[in-house]
Amino acid sequence: MTGAPPTIVKLGGSLVSDAARLGRLLGALADGGEGRCVVVPGGGPFADAVRQAQGRLGFSDALAHRLALDAMGRMAEVLSEGEPRLAIVRSVREARSAEAPVIWDPVALKDGHASIPETWDVTSDTLALWLATELGAPRCILVKSIDRPAGASLSDLVRMGVVDAAFPAFAASYAGEIVIRGPGADIVRAAA
Repeated sequence: MTGAPPTIVKLGGSLVSDAARLGRLLGALADGGEGRCVVVPGGGPFADAVRQAQGRLGFSDALAHRLALDAMGRMAEVLSEGEPRLAIVRSVREARSAEAPVIWDPVALKDGHASIPETWDVTSDTLALWLATELGAPRCILVKSIDRPAGASLSDLVRMGVVDAAFPAFAASYAGEIVIRGPGADIVRAAA
């Protein structure tokens, strides 16, 4: 392992609707704005397509979960192409040993993991928190398209659709700090 554990930075899939903000965030992360970090991509429009296809075709939540993991992987590729300094890692081991900011493709989870239910209750938010726990990350930052309402509890955030239903249970077993950042609190480039 290289030094202290990295910070986890989950970029919400809805950020694709603001390409300028997404580009600034990726540049700031690549420049070290959060130090050594692992970026967890949301599935964005790729995950939305999985939801729509499931509604039309009626396949199981377990298959939808695995397809959503693929969606996150495709988004990892899109983000890495947009900011080539952010290489893609595909395992917890690779994420742990990365010395520079990287993007995580959760493909290794497609075979299943005992602690991760294969339902829509678990989205990229909870997967970011799972990865933070696995790595012993001191912080898990969720970058969202909305600011966190003042005083909102995790249960409130679930009701408002800001985080997924499994997030509070995973948060209970995470020892680090959970930060939710909206447009008013974006990551900035590290000082030169």
